[in-house]
Amino acid sequence: MRLLIATGGSPHSEAALRLGAQIARRAGITPTVLTVIKGEAYRARAAPILARACQVFGAEPPALQTKVRLGQPAEEIIREAEEGRYDLIIVGERRDHDLVTRLLGSTAKRVIERAPCPVIIAKGKIGPIRRILLCDSGAESISLLNRFTTRLPTLVEGEVEVTVLHVMSQMTAGPGIRGTQLRASTEELIKEHTPEGELLEQDIQILQRLNLRPRPKIRHGLVVDEILAEARSGDYDLVVIGAHRGAGWERLLLDDLAHQIVEQMDRPVLIAR
Repeated sequence: MRLLIATGGSPHSEAALRLGAQIARRAGITPTVLTVIKGEAYRARAAPILARACQVFGAEPPALQTKVRLGQPAEEIIREAEEGRYDLIIVGERRDHDLVTRLLGSTAKRVIERAPCPVIIAKGKIGPIRRILLCDSGAESISLLNRFTTRLPTLVEGEVEVTVLHVMSQMTAGPGIRGTQLRASTEELIKEHTPEGELLEQDIQILQRLNLRPRPKIRHGLVVDEILAEARSGDYDLVVIGAHRGAGWERLLLDDLAHQIVEQMDRPVLIAR
């Protein structure tokens, strides 16, 4: 796995470094730590930022590679990810956005929208990843769980518990979904072979093949509210959501939901396109 960690030397970047160090040690890989400066006149600022990254990683393996790029942070992070063919990007998220940032979009948001690979927004309490909440909408032909475990198998190795959550919501229900299905339990959906039930059964099979104990779960209500509630009540270490590159109103709706989840979540979020 090729891992890219972006840091600007700020407190929220520390979260990205700590999480990146933990994942790198677990995977036994040498990650790349990138900082972006405006131009050559600012190069002296890069040295202490990268020195701090080395301190966070400590003397224990793995080592890390460091890079400096010139330009705008989001654009250069994306360019590095594309050129280096990374499998995962980790960035921090600043909470006290000013007016300009809210209007133009944060670096993290712009990276999410254009990254060629999954992105983790490191935030909240950073610790070992033992409990993962994966929110699979079933909006694409290949389930999010399948894509996640195929592209990032390291994150589900060992003593990891994966809960696959489906939210049954009238707001995002497809045509032909009966009202009873919006209130049904996990067992009822699987037994009746509904579209959600078949997706749940598929996810169970994927987890079983990986020798993981399947924990499918259904919640009923508004998508964002239920995902946030489940993440907090289950005390998960990482929340995995999808984002889509479709067209029209459906793309806008789904991407808006993803952005709301990222903004309101109080723990690390992985966004997989």
